[in-house]
Amino acid sequence: MGLTSLAQTDSTTKTPDTIRIGTMIIVKTPGEEPGERERTRIYRRTRKEYKPSAITTNWLILDLGFANYTDNTNYGTSFLEGFTGPGIGKDQMELRTGKSSNINIWLFMQRLNMVKNVVNLKYGVGIEMNNYRYRKPVVFDTDPTMVVLDNSTHYSKNKLAADYLTVPMMLNFNFTPNRKRGFGVSVGASAGYLYNSRQKTITDEEGKEKVHNDFDLRKWKLSYIGELQLGPVTLYGSLASKSMFEKGLDQTPYAVGIRLSSWH
Repeated sequence: MGLTSLAQTDSTTKTPDTIRIGTMIIVKTPGEEPGERERTRIYRRTRKEYKPSAITTNWLILDLGFANYTDNTNYGTSFLEGFTGPGIGKDQMELRTGKSSNINIWLFMQRLNMVKNVVNLKYGVGIEMNNYRYRKPVVFDTDPTMVVLDNSTHYSKNKLAADYLTVPMMLNFNFTPNRKRGFGVSVGASAGYLYNSRQKTITDEEGKEKVHNDFDLRKWKLSYIGELQLGPVTLYGSLASKSMFEKGLDQTPYAVGIRLSSWH
């Protein structure tokens, strides 16, 4: 009789059904008595508020952008000084639109809370890689540096590359501190040290060639920098404070692009 009673109890046990839809939970409970209608209750789960730490770190940030420069060179003076050869002017030094690139790899960036996670100090370290691709066959001779025009050779690729070890420092304004991917803006400056520069050319006659030289580029580059965070998308920009050449050419580089990063 005891076993029969237990079997009857188990067979009539009614458990509620639970359905989750986003933040909504629907619980359907069967009636306890025969013929009693089931009961439906709806609950809403509240999202856990995101609270950033006083110091947050983001590793291996990648920037993909376009590089260019503002050319204010006096080519008459540059020619008299022997830095540019005959036929070199602003038109010959123009870059190929959309082909000159800026790729940055930041080893890390940190954000330090200063005022209620709304005002923060942002800093890091990484490398900047700039590739300036020329439209015309301009070539950098060395010892001494001189820019000449080589119309006798067809160049399928002709670029000047300048790489910097850079430390950025910005003041960050986070307008949505309680959201992981919010909206904000950062402004500041960066200091970069030129650790590698080269001209790379590809021709039918000589193939691929690389000439490593400083080409009278400045060893240090100070730039104004900024970024705009729009939810999951972050845009960046930089503008050097002066020409990237120590003499001869007055070309001030700048870059814009998209930053692939995620703050936790």
